[in-house]
Amino acid sequence: MNVFDYFRNNGDQVLRLTLEHIELTLIAVGFAVLVGVPLGILISYFRKASKAVVGGANVVQAIPSMALLGLAIPLLGIGSLPSVVIVILYSLLPIIKNTYTGITSIDKGTLEAAKAIGLTKSQVLTKVQIPLALPVIMAGVRISAVTAVGLMTMAAFIGAGGLGFLIFSGISTTNNAQILAGAIPAAVLALLVDNIFSVVESLVTPISLQQGQRKSLPEVKRDRRIQKGFLGTVAALLVILFTVTAIGSGTGGKESITIGGKDFTEQFIVVHLMADLIEDRTDLHVERKPNLGGTQVAFGAIKTGDIDLYLEYTGTIYGDTLGYAPNSDMQEVYDTAKKDLKEKFDVDILKQFQFNNTYVLSVTKETAEQYGLETISDLSSVSDAFAIGSTLEFLNREDGILGLKEHYGITFGKEIGINGANKYRAIDSGETDITDAFSTDGLLKKFDLVMLEDDKNFFPPYYAVPVARSGLLAEYPEIASVLDELGQVLTNDIMVDLNYRVDELQQQPDKVARDFLIEQGLLEG
Repeated sequence: MNVFDYFRNNGDQVLRLTLEHIELTLIAVGFAVLVGVPLGILISYFRKASKAVVGGANVVQAIPSMALLGLAIPLLGIGSLPSVVIVILYSLLPIIKNTYTGITSIDKGTLEAAKAIGLTKSQVLTKVQIPLALPVIMAGVRISAVTAVGLMTMAAFIGAGGLGFLIFSGISTTNNAQILAGAIPAAVLALLVDNIFSVVESLVTPISLQQGQRKSLPEVKRDRRIQKGFLGTVAALLVILFTVTAIGSGTGGKESITIGGKDFTEQFIVVHLMADLIEDRTDLHVERKPNLGGTQVAFGAIKTGDIDLYLEYTGTIYGDTLGYAPNSDMQEVYDTAKKDLKEKFDVDILKQFQFNNTYVLSVTKETAEQYGLETISDLSSVSDAFAIGSTLEFLNREDGILGLKEHYGITFGKEIGINGANKYRAIDSGETDITDAFSTDGLLKKFDLVMLEDDKNFFPPYYAVPVARSGLLAEYPEIASVLDELGQVLTNDIMVDLNYRVDELQQQPDKVARDFLIEQGLLEG
């Protein structure tokens, strides 16, 4: 599918995510202006504070945005709030510096003349300093606004929506058309924002200060009327679009729950499988928040109540969340996970599904044939010459590469952290020799990789289990039977096929989920 087909088939989704992106960006830039301009004015009067304030803004700019987002999640949860706060922080520096520079660079003689005619300090500020500094201030606001459009793509990583959802989803599923469907509107939006703020800058800058002004006064007034009309039209269109979207996204008076999911194909699909079946079998409306990043983000959202339900894996709960050593006993892993999650976090897990999405190590057919690789033990004599490209999560887990090396006594020549589908591209291009994967991953089939047998039974069972926030099942006990019904039909082979439809056939996860439920007779067509 090319990008034009994607736009044609998913125009409603692209428009909705674009509006979400605009809304989040407007809120962030608006608050950045409300905070940054007064701060810039304040330090122009108290010069001793300028180094501390500007230095603090510089420090924020120096911190990688994803790192700052990770620090904000425990404090602010997931969704729009942390995304907006982070973008506000990143937007402050140009606004503060330009406001400070604009105010302090005004000619002293001009200020003395203002005082000489009897203007008070506040009048000097509002009638002289701010008007004269506006061109410089608006340049800072303009830079911040354009930068905010790009930064806001990270909002999708924690379920806030926006065009980043298409970009991250496309990366996870090797869907270049989907990546471009998010990147192109984001780039166009940045250009539009730059032009809109250019018009605003022209309107708020006094005519006498506009450089290269050779027009007569009537011509200038006419141009300003046109500019005001343009801004008014843009504002009216946004109000109409936001209103229509808000009306269309209403729950129809139904009670609502939120289902989240992590950042890979299977999770995208399962979010819709669970949501579609719950909406069909109950009176609940389900808000869907796929692409929430890794385990820590999703489980953190459950603990805080930002989401009500998501699909986890028993081995992940046992080893990563609870910190136990890898255990291959399926029943013991499930029973311990269920008991300890309830006791330690007051979080419930339901019956486990039929599919076991355990970790596997995979190589290309050529590598397997060249080195005679069938099992993980076969790696012991050649692993030091291999580069493994795996997810950052796998590189840092005891039930991942840390425990694997100790259990099998192997050492890789190079360990490279690569999230999403890019690890498959890396092994396919020969940049890495081996990668971790999930046993139900459709990309294994797409890239025709060989799974090495875990002959010493290191990897724990990773049966899928719905995880519910405290109190959810007491409020809506019917959810348990609905998800049990779904879990009985989802086998390993079926999940491989569903993942393959997304990863290789480039079908949308929501469509794949709904088509499957209809095929199984769980939903009416």
